Amino acid sequence: MTTLNINQIHLVGRLGKDPEIKWFDSGKVLAKITLAVKRPSNTDKTPNWFDLELWGKTAEIASEYTSKGSLIAIEGELKFDEWLDKDTNQQRSKPVVKVNRLELLASSNNMDSQSDTTDDEDDF
Repeated sequence: MTTLNINQIHLVGRLGKDPEIKWFDSGKVLAKITLAVKRPSNTDKTPNWFDLELWGKTAEIASEYTSKGSLIAIEGELKFDEWLDKDTNQQRSKPVVKVNRLELLASSNNMDSQSDTTDDEDDF
């Protein structure tokens, strides 16, 4: 029996803050975004928060056309960032969604434009 491994995430939510953009000497660009997603089953109305990572043209579009409060849809894959905590000297990790596809649904400024982008950047 063959095991099928699928790592695919679809989310719709609003940006918690403006995208953080980083340009690398290689010319590649990275955008980091936090996304608030409400779940119908969540009775206390507290959103779930997701850290998103966007690369290349997708990052540029997010930087130019989104801001805190923008409504977006994304398709991506889950990865884990790992680091050594400087204070405790313990290994730490957190889940991050690497966005492969971004759709602009609305913005906090009621922007009516839509964009459907994909990006194949893996690393810097």
